[in-house]
Amino acid sequence: MDKFTVLTGIAAPLPEENIDTDKIIPARFLKTTKRSGLGEHAFDSMRYLPDGSENPDFVLNQEPYRKSEILITLDNLGCGSSREHAPWALLDFGIRCVIAPSFADIFHNNCFKNGILPIVLPRAVCEELMEDARMGGNARITIDLPRQVVVRPDGSEVPFEVDPLRKHLLLEGLDDIGQTLQHEQSIETFEKRRAQAQPWIPGIVLD
Repeated sequence: MDKFTVLTGIAAPLPEENIDTDKIIPARFLKTTKRSGLGEHAFDSMRYLPDGSENPDFVLNQEPYRKSEILITLDNLGCGSSREHAPWALLDFGIRCVIAPSFADIFHNNCFKNGILPIVLPRAVCEELMEDARMGGNARITIDLPRQVVVRPDGSEVPFEVDPLRKHLLLEGLDDIGQTLQHEQSIETFEKRRAQAQPWIPGIVLD
């Protein structure tokens, strides 16, 4: 998982509430267990017209938002089913940070597990940030995770809260497997001791 420290990028304004995970990545694209390739189907029903062509009215089909790394939306982002493909699709598109007044719990957790920073801010602040984002490519927003602030284009800062452990994991680029591998030496030592003490247990191989 890539580390998240300071991100300066284009923010896409998506002023909608209750965007569920089926809107983020429709169920018909959940056949894969790979994290790559889902980005082109992120928000598929919103990005594409029935004939398969791009919907010119959807923000991520417009310049400069095709290269957005930050998504700003409204309440209850990621509601619906618990599919982890939703943050996979966002990440594969290029989104590293999502800002909203509230998130569905499982989606919120899955974002952290996949290197996406979900930031909860008051609705009024989210609406102000969306106005900033509508200024276009020159109105870049900075997400400073070490200092826990969103820096607006005018230089003003908006503080945000984040769980200390989750902050540490993002800064270090550690997912669940990465956390486990930090204790690899201790795990190997335990396995060797157990193999010597209980050699009859299947799967244990002595060196």
